[in-house]
Amino acid sequence: MEKFLHIHLLISIIFSILIVVLGYEKSYSFLNSSYIKDARERFMSFDTTNFLDPPRPSYTFSIYNRALFEKSKFKDYDSLLESKLARSQARANHFASILENSNSIGANGTQTRPYESKREVPKTTSVHLVEGEYVATFTIGSEETKSYLLIDTGSDLVWWQCKPCRPNKCYSQNNPMYDSTKSRTYRQLDCIVETSSCHVESGGYQCSVFGNECLYDYKYVDGSMTKGWIAEDVITFYLDLSRVRILFGCGIDQMSGRQFNGEFSGIAGLGRRMLTGGYSLPSQLEADIMAMCLPGTYSMKASTISFHTTPFNKTTSARLVPTSEFPNFYFVNLYKIFIDDKELPSFPSLSRNHDMNGDCIVDTGTIMSRFPRDYYILFRDTFRKEVEGIPMVEAPLGDFDTCYIEDPGVVPTFPVVKMYFAHQSPDNLLLLQQLRVVVHIRGLFCLAFLPWDLNVAMLGNHQLQGIGLTFDTGTDTLSFDLDAC
Repeated sequence: MEKFLHIHLLISIIFSILIVVLGYEKSYSFLNSSYIKDARERFMSFDTTNFLDPPRPSYTFSIYNRALFEKSKFKDYDSLLESKLARSQARANHFASILENSNSIGANGTQTRPYESKREVPKTTSVHLVEGEYVATFTIGSEETKSYLLIDTGSDLVWWQCKPCRPNKCYSQNNPMYDSTKSRTYRQLDCIVETSSCHVESGGYQCSVFGNECLYDYKYVDGSMTKGWIAEDVITFYLDLSRVRILFGCGIDQMSGRQFNGEFSGIAGLGRRMLTGGYSLPSQLEADIMAMCLPGTYSMKASTISFHTTPFNKTTSARLVPTSEFPNFYFVNLYKIFIDDKELPSFPSLSRNHDMNGDCIVDTGTIMSRFPRDYYILFRDTFRKEVEGIPMVEAPLGDFDTCYIEDPGVVPTFPVVKMYFAHQSPDNLLLLQQLRVVVHIRGLFCLAFLPWDLNVAMLGNHQLQGIGLTFDTGTDTLSFDLDAC
């Protein structure tokens, strides 16, 4: 017994040293109960008025965990997490309803089964995905209004609230609201003169012949919406005082649907770059390269998103697969999965034409990664067999069907998940361990993957936290730099 206590004390000391050396944000390999409890308490008690938003160079923005702005509304971290998971589930459901009605998905052999049909969403729909889980800082206009915008890789529009609003149609936001009448660099788009800049062929946009305004009406699946017109103004980067002009949605009506959160001024769409046109930030900045590192679960620090260049090593990579029907989405070619050294049986949609077919969506706004239901069962059952010495609970917890009991005196070790893209090569490997494989909720460790009724996979932000991601649409690659932030 005494020997056991000495060993346990030694492990605790080593763990504490590693936490100091590595920092809280980079400790993805540890599932120590004391660390999790302490990290959550620090996160929930963090004073957001003490945000240190360092000046950034050209084409670089600070990004934060969205939960930092919303945590005051919840009594504890588990309640906050459950709210995030519910929001993420709504987003995944809408993704599914879009994709399952897609002709291109069916043509590649990844169409859903007929009996699993959900409500149809037309190809030209103006109903969009629920906003994301990360926030970027923007400095807007000649008045340099500081604004927090949610970032969303599934969206193709940058918009923010814009005074003067329609009477009682702008929600109350915590930071000062951008005022177009005070910005000397503001300019409204003339859709008659600049026809190609008003994308009337896309759902939700129209040219008003009376005021020459390029009007937009952008609805989200959760019932929120924004209306206004397309305009132009500058964003400023403080480190080198450079300015860049972008088109944006000047939102004058955000109150005709479900209200947005007052912590944020709008949404920055990060959809894949279009070679011609497109309102997403990569399209407007003409940036083939978009690099970001998503802050970790308990991170209280700013990370970065940058364009044109990447600060990250391109350690391993996946092929980005362009799709004509969903040009704004990021698809990769997931090929093979191992749990520890156990290779999962091939699933047709994940192995057919694996060098050319995009079988997996990368979405920073969805939390948990998802697999086709049949494939998920194989994945889950293999994972369960590989877990040793950790008791599993019988009843599911919400959407999680594989959860294990936390023992405060033991640091558990769960199997690693190896995801190969295109080929089974070290150059195409994404290695997921511990906090990227399981999620801690209500005193349990639950497998952080979920099933859905589509024959494509989805790679979510829980698995990508802390990884340097470089999206390069010039070379059609997505590179991973493990534990970059």
